[in-house]
Amino acid sequence: MHSTSFSAQNLTKYFVSASRLSRSVKQHIRAVDDVSFEIHSGETLGVVGESGCGKTTLARTALLLTPPSAGKIFLNEKELTNLSPAQLRAMRAHMQIVFQDPISSLDPRMRARNIVMEPLSIVPDKTKAEKDEAVAEIFEKVGLNPEHLNRFPHEFSGGQRQRIGIARAFVTKPSFIILDEPTSALDASVQSQILNLLKDLQREFQLGYLFISHNVDVVRYMSNRIAVMYLGRFVEIGDAREIFSHPLHPYTEALVASVPKLSPRNRSKPKVAGETPSPIDIPTGCRFHPRCPYAQDKCKTEDPQLTEVEKGRWVSCHFPL
Repeated sequence: MHSTSFSAQNLTKYFVSASRLSRSVKQHIRAVDDVSFEIHSGETLGVVGESGCGKTTLARTALLLTPPSAGKIFLNEKELTNLSPAQLRAMRAHMQIVFQDPISSLDPRMRARNIVMEPLSIVPDKTKAEKDEAVAEIFEKVGLNPEHLNRFPHEFSGGQRQRIGIARAFVTKPSFIILDEPTSALDASVQSQILNLLKDLQREFQLGYLFISHNVDVVRYMSNRIAVMYLGRFVEIGDAREIFSHPLHPYTEALVASVPKLSPRNRSKPKVAGETPSPIDIPTGCRFHPRCPYAQDKCKTEDPQLTEVEKGRWVSCHFPL
């Protein structure tokens, strides 16, 4: 059995904003609302959901780049949420993130060598020569030419820039990495190269991934398990193949149905109706009920809890499919 690399317990992030009607009235935006999960070494948990469901806030809060409102975070069984800033900084070498946009996440004034070397500043007792060696080694592993270490970001293609972002995340040899929409800014051919690179690196280093995307196909390709997120909460968690072969939550069913099929005869349209509600204005009862084709009276008043319905399969629904 793999050891647990990363886990979150009841992770919550609320933002407070002024009401549009009155600046003195405060509104709570429930961006991440009581989310728990664990990821084992060598495993990928994919998180999928529509834009605005809280995926990126989950990524930032899980790495404590944004402080959580409540909940606990553990890395290799060490709790991070009660560490001092200095202690947390020392732990950052073990957990990294690859961002969505390789252009905005790389400093245009820094050479590739210095961008990739920057995280090594938090690794103690490394000489300049050892840092140079680590940078050259990871640069080659991500498929970049070591001769290009002195280039600036604008001198690379989009796919190469994302490889620099990946090299920066891996250079400290972390045990856990969050991948926040790492291929959504890339064209399809480059996208598959980057996904395969991430799989190869995971096999080599045996680290855990939290892979976030709105692209259902990409999440299916990358993940061992999948968590479906809706309005700040996980509504279904399970084995990737199980989630796709028989979804239990109506929202999961709609996401799976929305994936384009190659055969025109099999093309199905998503069954989910309407727009995602605002996280300020979350419906009472089940938060999905206004868009659910199967909603009953109970769904409008009672909030369903995430319940394990079979081993490793969790769903938040009064009437699972």
